[in-house]
Amino acid sequence: MAVEQRHDEAACRQVDGGITRVFQLLGKRWTGPIVAVLVEQPAHFADLCRAVPGISERMLSDRLTELGAAGLVVREVDEGPPLRVSYRLTPSGAALEPALRALGKWAEEHLPESGPCTE
Repeated sequence: MAVEQRHDEAACRQVDGGITRVFQLLGKRWTGPIVAVLVEQPAHFADLCRAVPGISERMLSDRLTELGAAGLVVREVDEGPPLRVSYRLTPSGAALEPALRALGKWAEEHLPESGPCTE
């Protein structure tokens, strides 16, 4: 026997558009850790690669390009020698710091740790 389900408009609410946009960008694998490194200080490409264990150079490049297109990261070239490329957060990117710190605190309190340096 089928049970009739009733609901009103409130039951059909959609996810907030801002939350959707945030997680479409920051919810991608590697993006959060990259931003977290850059919150501390600007970093060269090789330093970012070392700071985010397991990320390939190609994936790091792709994520940095996405963050740049979103206006969160700026790429700066130091002509050298040697030629070096560094990345820093824009003011919009730096404005993520309180939210990232709050998420980190929440994770400490509510998510079990799976071990050191694990994915």
